[in-house]
Amino acid sequence: MEKARLDKIIAGEGTYSRREVRLLVRQGRVLVDGVPARSPEDKVVPEAVEIMVDGTVLHCRRYTWIMLHKPAGVLSATEDGRGPRCWTCCRRSSGGGTVSSGAAGQGYGGIAAADQRRRTGPNDILSPKHHVDKVYYARTAGCLTEEDCRAFAAGMTLGGGLECLPAGLEILSAGPEGSEGLVTLREGKFHQVKRMLAARGKPVLYLKRVRMGNLPLDPALEPGTYRYLTEDEVESLRNF
Repeated sequence: MEKARLDKIIAGEGTYSRREVRLLVRQGRVLVDGVPARSPEDKVVPEAVEIMVDGTVLHCRRYTWIMLHKPAGVLSATEDGRGPRCWTCCRRSSGGGTVSSGAAGQGYGGIAAADQRRRTGPNDILSPKHHVDKVYYARTAGCLTEEDCRAFAAGMTLGGGLECLPAGLEILSAGPEGSEGLVTLREGKFHQVKRMLAARGKPVLYLKRVRMGNLPLDPALEPGTYRYLTEDEVESLRNF
């Protein structure tokens, strides 16, 4: 594993500037594995040490993966001028740029996962081109039927000749006042769930992504909050 300068690692965590880190080190307020840091230029492997500032352990990792309960109306794109982005819900994590593994679009909420570099981690696995299952809870107008399930399973052709891979549709409840179901996709075309259900005459009233690969949305996360993935979760995504 590659070493990095202590001031760069701590500043990348998002709480302190590098100038502030240098002052903290001089004041003896930065500990590395329980020992006061000698210099802000000391090089360490962030994944291999415990870094504390004023008694608080920092989550300093070169690559960090986050699970976010994306609120409705917030975009998952890292760059988009149409509205607020989901990274405004997260403080900046260590190491630089952030890469989204997607979410349920601007109008709806759900799980979003992110890594910091496109070269590694869950983003590679959860990219649409890898055809990993993504599960959505949908509430629709109209009554979902077994015929709808068969249409999803066979694959659908939407307006403009857009071909969709076979998908899963599990009916949770159905009636003339509306229905609930779980939709499983293995790709990620623009507004695909809404378009597929609309094509069946069942427009979406509410949509939320509840699972990506084998990673379910943590029920303890409120909309707009996030947590770091555990090492076991990251490893399970790599092995999915």
